[in-house]
Amino acid sequence: MLMKIIRLITLFFAFGLTAQASPLSGGGDFQVLGYHAVREDLTTMPDRYTVTVSQLVQHFSWLRGSGYNVISVDQILAARNGGKPLPDKAVLLSFDDGFQDFRDNVFPLLKAFNYPAVLALVGNWMETADGESVPYGDGNYYTREDFISWSDLREMVASGLVEVASHSYDLHRGELANPQGNTFPAAVTRIYTPERGYETEQDYRQRILNDLKRNNTLIKKHLGKSPRIMVWPYGRYNETTLEVARLAGMPITFTLDGGINTPEVGLDRIRRFIVSHDLTIGGLSWALRPPVRPPILRVMHIDLDYVYDDCPEQTEKNLSLLLDRVREMHISTVYLQAFADPDGNGAADALYFPNRHLPMRANLFARVAWQLQTRAEVSVYAWMPLLAFELPKSHPLHARVVETLYPGKAGYHRLSSFDEEVRKVISEIYEDLSRYAIFQGILFHDDATFSDFEDASQIALHYYSTNWKLPQSIEEIRADPATMERWSALKTQHLTEFSLELAKVVARNQPELRTARNLYARVVMQPESKAWFAQSLSDFLANYDTTAIMAMPFMEGESEPLPWLQTLVDTVAAHPDGLSRTVFELQSFDWAQSNKPIPASLLVQKMRLLQTSGAVHFGYYPDDFHQDHPPMKEIMPYFSLRNFPYKAGRR
Repeated sequence: MLMKIIRLITLFFAFGLTAQASPLSGGGDFQVLGYHAVREDLTTMPDRYTVTVSQLVQHFSWLRGSGYNVISVDQILAARNGGKPLPDKAVLLSFDDGFQDFRDNVFPLLKAFNYPAVLALVGNWMETADGESVPYGDGNYYTREDFISWSDLREMVASGLVEVASHSYDLHRGELANPQGNTFPAAVTRIYTPERGYETEQDYRQRILNDLKRNNTLIKKHLGKSPRIMVWPYGRYNETTLEVARLAGMPITFTLDGGINTPEVGLDRIRRFIVSHDLTIGGLSWALRPPVRPPILRVMHIDLDYVYDDCPEQTEKNLSLLLDRVREMHISTVYLQAFADPDGNGAADALYFPNRHLPMRANLFARVAWQLQTRAEVSVYAWMPLLAFELPKSHPLHARVVETLYPGKAGYHRLSSFDEEVRKVISEIYEDLSRYAIFQGILFHDDATFSDFEDASQIALHYYSTNWKLPQSIEEIRADPATMERWSALKTQHLTEFSLELAKVVARNQPELRTARNLYARVVMQPESKAWFAQSLSDFLANYDTTAIMAMPFMEGESEPLPWLQTLVDTVAAHPDGLSRTVFELQSFDWAQSNKPIPASLLVQKMRLLQTSGAVHFGYYPDDFHQDHPPMKEIMPYFSLRNFPYKAGRR
């Protein structure tokens, strides 16, 4: 085998396999390539993440010929601790799962190139008896003999080229995550059982800690040293697992988050690019380039109320219809309702996930979000109110709501965020959402506003006086233009800061969380309206990953939708990064005309206007998949990403 590998290396160098690539900047930056099995061919036990020996030789040869420097973990630690800086174009190699072919096919290559690598082991697989099947993936394709032996490991570790990491003892599998039977990655799942419901946070934390310690003990027993690196199965982790890994002696962990590991990226969440069987040299070159532009977003904004039905069988039929539609549409993102609003007043009467404060209409969000990610391959943002929660009348904070000087001008029913107890309740609702589902982002609902007469509750007035040193009545505040302007700016900042606090709560369980927030178009078009909403486009662009502007002219009472939309785009474009960080949300129904469907021809005109005017991201609300509105065949040529050179990746 070694002679064959040497011949392959010679062959690839003879053909000058040194394609040009943009250099990875120095200054401590590095990237990680994550491999799995490496076989002679892909016809035996085919797998998406298996590469052939010749492919790996190509990759190694190209890395060397293109000036990349393969580094070790020790080099990274030395650089982070003030020692010798990392070389330019630094790359770390990792191999997951511990297949026997690492010994047969990879280790000879590492020796030939003098490349160090990290090998991650699953203890349960290593302890499987000879001849017994190993529960790998969705089936029992392998036996113990398909995985590396401890004696081979000792030889490879002694070479100094291989560092053994933990891949968990028994977390490389799914666990039951909801009553409908979905299984989520074990490391981040609060296990559901019909008899006892969901695993408690204490039990969850202890389960993960016990697993990591057990694997470390096993590795130390056979290799004489505990691992310092944890490689998360499926790349899934959260703040709890990171804390537990540190307790278990593994401050370094590998994820599957995308991007370059700059000095600002902690070693407890190292990013990796996972290598698939179809990765060409051109693809490898592209993967190692610094990001050139953000992905294009095409967004379907979906009411989960359209999926839910009192009959569980009908709910499943509705979900199947939705999944087929989203998959066929070939988009990047779904904004998915996580709250129930059956009366359509914009406030949450109940929630679609287990929680401590509101009724659960159905345990549906986690299932639909997971199915959308795995079957339709889209990113899912949980669409949530910031303040508009209608707590049960029995709840002690039910009446602590936003008040206005003029009740006839009241907006959504909202809880008052100037009340510390209310803020705690809302924070717990968001925390519960993050524990029981897997998703990529949060979309803050359009309820996150204060008018120029709100909040007039006594607790809000006390807050203004104590924290902002403002007069103790709204009449006095409004009487002085300068004070009024300051009050509006402070309320705008207050809502933004509270939403970002909630995002941090969610990010403990969804660590790569992206944020978006709905913005009324009037705030963009009429500068004086900032005071009417306590919103600001410049504030949103500075604080959220994307701003979802409700580009809905009929909602604004406009009779000429296309000129209005053009003015909106031009106004956004005048802001730095305005177009690159804005999603224009079109309306697909005219709510002022008894929910009359907007003609597909007009939606297409708007989409074409957005594209020709330089708008990057857009979507629409709502999607009525029952009635095929908007008509999929008519809008797909202008909405789908199928015609673009690349599809937005899940972030």
